Amino acid sequence: MKIKGLVHFVYAIYLVSVLLGIHGPVHGRLLSLKKPNPENAAATARWLVSQNSWGVLNTISSELGGAPFGNVVSFSDGEPGKGRGIPYFYLTTLDPTARNALKDQRASLTVSEHPIGTCGKTDPENPTCAKITLTGKLKLADKDSKETEFAKNALFSKHPEMKDWPKNHNFEFFKLDIENIFLIDWFGGPKPLTVDQYLHTQTTEYAFILGFLI
Repeated sequence: MKIKGLVHFVYAIYLVSVLLGIHGPVHGRLLSLKKPNPENAAATARWLVSQNSWGVLNTISSELGGAPFGNVVSFSDGEPGKGRGIPYFYLTTLDPTARNALKDQRASLTVSEHPIGTCGKTDPENPTCAKITLTGKLKLADKDSKETEFAKNALFSKHPEMKDWPKNHNFEFFKLDIENIFLIDWFGGPKPLTVDQYLHTQTTEYAFILGFLI
């Protein structure tokens, strides 16, 4: 069965189960069948970003004299099964992160394998529990562009409640323009991985199914 057909099939089962009150979604996201081989750094990196729904976004705080400021934020790199590897955010200038980015775009996003649930009882700092830091520029997505529409669909499909966040709170779509990648997915230090390798790796080999809690 093709991946797209599998997604539609399982999603149909999910809708029926929700209507019957049998199941509830796990974090409202699709879970991959398996973690990529640690030797495939690009695939592991893309898997980490696509499977996570939140991370720690770090910016340069002008309010704190240039100190780094980390904030837990929700993000998405695309609709389920259609991730592009670029994290998108829905941020308000009422929050320091967006204000910082508008003054100094330097930023980094860190996510861990641990929230995905595939590390077992392994400590999050253990090298076998993968983690990635994407460093670059946190920029506003161009308004009324195809990219903004992509960001909107990506975020609202993974974080449905965002659609109902107050319109008068100045929420805008941001993206992280990646310049450097730091990936740990096994012993031996960070894996060498370029941005080009990360963005252009083949990810269609990984099928997706919905995860449920009974």
